[in-house]
Amino acid sequence: MSTVNPQPLWQPTAERIAEARITRFQAWAAEHHGAPADGGYAALHRWSVEELETFWKAVTEWFDVRFTTPYERVVGDRSMPGAQWFPGATLNYAEHALRAAGSRADEPALLHVDETHDPRPVTWADLRRQVGSLAAELRALGVRPGDRVSGYLPNIPEAVVALLATAAVGGVWTSCAPDFGARSVLDRFQQVEPVVLFTVDGYRYGGKEHDRRGIVAELRRELPTLRAVVHIPLLGTDAPDGALEWSALTAADTAPVFEQVPFDHPLWVLYSSGTTGLPKAIVQSQGGILVEHLKQLGLHCDLGPEDRFFWYTSTGWMMWNFLVSGLLTGTTVVLYDGSPGHPDTGAQWRIAERTGATLYGTSAAYVMACRKAGVHPSRDHDLSAVKCVATTGSPLPPDGFRWLHDEVRHDLWIASVSGGTDVCSCFAGAVPTLPVHVGELQAPCLGTDLQSWDPSGKPLTDEVGELVVTNPMPSMPIHFWNDPDGSRYHDSYFDTYPGVWRHGDWITLTSRGSVVIHGRSDSTLNRQGVRMGSADIYEAVERLPEIKESLVVGIEQPDGGYWMPLFVHLAPGATLDDDLTDRIRKTIRTQLSPRHVPDEIIEVPGIPHTLTGKRIEVPVKRLLQGTPLEKAVNPGSIDNLDLLAHYQELARTRP
Repeated sequence: MSTVNPQPLWQPTAERIAEARITRFQAWAAEHHGAPADGGYAALHRWSVEELETFWKAVTEWFDVRFTTPYERVVGDRSMPGAQWFPGATLNYAEHALRAAGSRADEPALLHVDETHDPRPVTWADLRRQVGSLAAELRALGVRPGDRVSGYLPNIPEAVVALLATAAVGGVWTSCAPDFGARSVLDRFQQVEPVVLFTVDGYRYGGKEHDRRGIVAELRRELPTLRAVVHIPLLGTDAPDGALEWSALTAADTAPVFEQVPFDHPLWVLYSSGTTGLPKAIVQSQGGILVEHLKQLGLHCDLGPEDRFFWYTSTGWMMWNFLVSGLLTGTTVVLYDGSPGHPDTGAQWRIAERTGATLYGTSAAYVMACRKAGVHPSRDHDLSAVKCVATTGSPLPPDGFRWLHDEVRHDLWIASVSGGTDVCSCFAGAVPTLPVHVGELQAPCLGTDLQSWDPSGKPLTDEVGELVVTNPMPSMPIHFWNDPDGSRYHDSYFDTYPGVWRHGDWITLTSRGSVVIHGRSDSTLNRQGVRMGSADIYEAVERLPEIKESLVVGIEQPDGGYWMPLFVHLAPGATLDDDLTDRIRKTIRTQLSPRHVPDEIIEVPGIPHTLTGKRIEVPVKRLLQGTPLEKAVNPGSIDNLDLLAHYQELARTRP
């Protein structure tokens, strides 16, 4: 990869750098904690990983984290897994999330938007009141610190209230989106045995109503630990027998009482996609999430009280939890409940305009869909408030960077970010004071010693290697649920390099300090010993207007050979004839290398994804190797199980 003085696509102005919160933090940390005053972000990052304890102490002071009992030290034990953060300290996440209610009671904490695209505010005062009322009712129902509380909810204000009320009483929150089927939800919730279930009667998506009362009844039958079910009548139906009404539980004018819990007390359970088995039930702590999200949102995303934070997400994806944490910085959080493309592909831009979003986050796939559909955001919408467009879910291809730059604004800060459900945060991404280069993440995040390693554990620069993190982060899991000896947690991240987090992505750290993500290393393409990222192939192929989406896998053959098919889902009206096949091969050969050219190009009716929209390469590879469907994939984790039958049939009929 060439890194010889490429011209940045965007460069922050001197004024913007001076005004950034991270700049002010660096000056303050230099005065109070010995951080480097000069050298910009690179010097600050180096200090943050070399002086890890001092850095995180500075974060808690800068953001005025309220410890009700003091900590004994910042890090009690640095070993991974099992690092101990702020031992002795007690606090409450929800208390910090609602602090702005004291000074900005009548301003909007939440803006709720549905498919009508009309924003409806929930003020800080009302959010705090509802949380207080619901927290008191949860205590009356017998919910105690450590009890699990679950939500089968769309991205609506009630979900935020339920999460914060759960955290206020010291409960452990967990949620799934209502487009998840019963099996998918039970694969998750049965692991953690919730005592309360918040649920809607249905949801609206793509202009249609989807009744979920039958699934809710099944959840109630299959979750024997439930003591209470709370009904939210999104479609206007009556509460089922034995269920409590949301309105009755949130009507009181009650000040919230915040349980002061240990720093490492569980806050929520998130789930891995679970494509090849039961989803991992990932437990993160109140304190760990609090300080990590303050750093990420308040410094990297540059969010504060004057901002409006919109990220297209659902309650089944970690980005929803991340979005809710925008409240920690006093930011107004925009909740959109509906289809990302209703009534047309440009819908999210309309929402950004109508809510005055200053940071708008979406998926790389949505950006590329807008590009293909000929959407013109700045021509059709007033996006003058948008300072930053951030993307995640998969690497943003270079064409996506250029399209955002050309079609939104030339002075737009484009933040491609990468992290994971596992840490509910980013390893690399947004830095408001650094330039943006096409196809690259700006830099590793503060406090994150991100490196690229070869198989022997040697750090690499300007070469592809494994994404590793060599020091602990506060939001790393405190454990997995039902993993008493920690073996599943250890094997997930620490098996390859003992004591070092291996995430399972191929990355390049450039000599300029930026980061390139090449795709998952557990679905690595490896021809003649050369490792290749699938994301690079998708970026090249999906530039062609005939290709709607693609999937590539590499399969080791019994005779020692290697078969690398490329599956293509064509755009309407396109035909996979010799001409298109030749153009696909030529595109890959020219833009990547002859080694990247697939052995076969096969048309498929669709590309299967996880429920959070990620292409499932490993299960398809397993199917093509002859693994039975029920062993290759967890059916409840897939968006369209019927598509897998096509790959299964191909495995059966292929010579």
